[in-house]
This record gives sequence, C-alpha cells and structure tokens, in this order.
Amino acid sequence: MIPTRIIIFAKAPQPGFAKTRLIPLLGAEAAAKLALQMLSNTLFNALAAGIGTVELCSTPKIDDIAWQGIALPVGIEITDQGEDDLGARLARASERAIENAGFVLLIGTDCVEMSATLLREAAQSLHEHDAVIHCTADGGYALLGFKRYSAVLFSGMPWSTDAVASTTIARIEQLGWSLYVGQLLHDVDTPQDLKYLLPKIEIS
Repeated sequence: MIPTRIIIFAKAPQPGFAKTRLIPLLGAEAAAKLALQMLSNTLFNALAAGIGTVELCSTPKIDDIAWQGIALPVGIEITDQGEDDLGARLARASERAIENAGFVLLIGTDCVEMSATLLREAAQSLHEHDAVIHCTADGGYALLGFKRYSAVLFSGMPWSTDAVASTTIARIEQLGWSLYVGQLLHDVDTPQDLKYLLPKIEIS
C-alpha cells in the first residue's frame, strides 16, 4: 500500500478551550477530560492503522502551557496549525503533506467511530479514487482524504454549517476528481451527540 499520512487536527484538551458546547451540561473540567479521551482514542487508532506517518497538527503550539502534562504517544510527528481560519490551516497542512507523501487523510478528534479499520479502508480507497470522504450526520465530515491537492477544497467554505460536506463534494466533482463516499459517521459536539459515545468512551 502507498504510504498514507494521517493528519489529526486537535485543540489542546484544556478546560474552557475544548468541547465548549458541552460545558453547559458537563462542566469545563469534564468536557476537557472527554476531549483528552477522544484525542487519545484518535491517536491510538491512527497509529494502529499502520498505513503511514501520524501527524498531530495542534493548536496552540505544542510547547504552549496548554499542552503541559498531556501525554502523547511516541512515534508521531507534531506540527502547528498556525493562524488564520480553519480553511487556511487545513490548506497549509494538506499542501505540505501532498508535497511529501503519497496519500493524505485529514481527521479531527470528534468522531469515536474513527477506527483503525476505517482508516485503512479509506487509505485503500485512494488506490482507485482521487478522494475519499466520510460525512457526518450534522452535515460536516469526519474524514477527507486525497492524493492530489487543491485549495478549492478549503477556501471560502461554509465552516460550522450543515453545508460543509455537500459543498466539499460539489467542489471535488467540479475538479473532475473521482470520489469514494464512505459510511455516514457521527461527531460528538453537542449534548445531543453524547449518545454516540457509549460504550466507546466513558464520561465521568
């Protein structure tokens, strides 16, 4: 299999910074603890996939005090998301990765269904398609993969709306790329999403 870089975009799992939409229900400390569990779960599955380099693209920078005391696994690369909006940050990381790797998968830490098997299957799909996407029930996507780069996928996107996935798919089609659409997944962002956690992650 052609090496596939997995880039994980993640916030430091600190109270008041991560999982803020869950704070009214869980409180800042429990929301941060959940964010840490989901980060650890994502890193574990990315490494277990065994398909290539695992890169943690962090905000803030990894040497910021927000990351102090956060244990991260060995064997991962760590980069900085940098400034600007989400689209610009995703574009920078994607362009850099495509220049240095064969295939690229972009994921976050919000989807507890993000398994090693799913990641391997997504990478495999890039042998026959230019791009792969796993949409989420809220209209976003939990995974976007490709073997060529275009800034069109990230500029002027309606981030944080239910049109992110559909707009991304439309732009991939406009580029003339072949696309594999994987199974629908679920992010855990709001109190209504907590039902997707169990039995995968315990919150307490």
